[in-house]
Order: sequence, then C-alpha cells, then structure tokens
Amino acid sequence: MRKKIYVHVADDHKILIEGIIAVINTDEDIEIRDFSLTGQEVLDWFSKEENYADVLILDITMPVLDGFEVLKYFYDQRINQKVIVLSSYDDVKIVQEVLKLGASGYISKNNAGEHIVKAIKAVAKGEQYFSNDIQEELLKSISGQRVRKGDMPEDFLFESLTEREKEVLRLVTKELSTSEIADKMHISHHTVESYRKKLLKKLNVKNSVGLAMYAVKYKLV
Repeated sequence: MRKKIYVHVADDHKILIEGIIAVINTDEDIEIRDFSLTGQEVLDWFSKEENYADVLILDITMPVLDGFEVLKYFYDQRINQKVIVLSSYDDVKIVQEVLKLGASGYISKNNAGEHIVKAIKAVAKGEQYFSNDIQEELLKSISGQRVRKGDMPEDFLFESLTEREKEVLRLVTKELSTSEIADKMHISHHTVESYRKKLLKKLNVKNSVGLAMYAVKYKLV
C-alpha cells in the first residue's frame, strides 16, 4: 500500500481552503491534516507533538503572522518543513524571497486547480515545483531577461526601501521642494530627483499623492 502524503492548508479565506481541499481530495494518495486561518495558527498547530504534515500549503497574506513570518520562523528554528506557497501575488521578487526562506514551491492562485496535486507530490519527494507562469518569470530572471512586473503586497514594497529612501519619502510628503530636501539631507539636487524617481518606480505609484499615501500608511509623517 502506497504511503499517504499528509497536507496542512493555511489561508485566511475559508472558501478558498474548501476549494483547495476539494481538489486535493480527488487524489487518494493525499490526505488533509487540518487547516489554519492565520500564520499564528500555523505555528500553534505545528508546535503540537501529535501534529505532522509532509507538506504545508501556505498563503502569503494572512492576519496575526503572514506567510513570510511563518517561513522565517521555520528558517530561524531550522525546522525542515516542506512548504508550497499558494498566492495571488506573482511578482518574481516575492517568489525569490520565499525561496530564500526555504519554500519548495510557488503556485499562483489563478492556477491552483491545475497544479496543486502535482505540486504536493513533487515537493513531498524533495523536488521544487512552480506553476507555469511563475516558472517562466523565474527562468527569465535567471537568464538575465527582463521580467514582467507582477503583483506584490504593499508591505513588501515598503520594506524594500532603504532608510535613505524612506527619509526622502518622508520629506517629499511634507511638501518640501527638491532644493529644500537636498539642503536638509546634504545631497545634490540631482540625487534627490533620482531618489524620487526610484520611489515612484519601487512603490508603483504615479505621483506625489501616491507617495504621500504610503508615508501616511506607514506612519512616516
């Protein structure tokens, strides 16, 4: 008799969990071992000695602790848990980040039905697995080609800023002119403009209003 693959599912949307479980239940080699609605619930479930899953299906954006924090906990504690990230975010930078933190696979939610069973079986055997759209962007990145700018969480965008960039963002939001920012930070007019362009590109906004919304949200002003 073939050994079952035990799977735990973590997502903050119960309806999506039910959909994933319905797909997984079509394969007799895989068995669901409970689900979690927050990142903290994931860690609490795995902390109990009687709980075990060969593969964790993990969403990125969850309350209390998000998917990044769950992966970071496993990584820091050197817990060798096989994880497939299932996310609506498809930017290659997000994929690269979760791979650094030890994830074994990444599937975009748009392609979950087609790939989830194959992904579980591959990762359970120690392989990596990506849905077609993700794999294509990863290959482009590795080969030095230009990759498509995909969706990513706002928190991830903000955390990618350097302290210097955050300071420029704060001063821009206070409606200081380029010259005033240059004087305050002891940098050139050209450098300020360069920072401003980088901020617009990194945060994927079109103007100072978009920058201001970020600064307010993350309490820079």
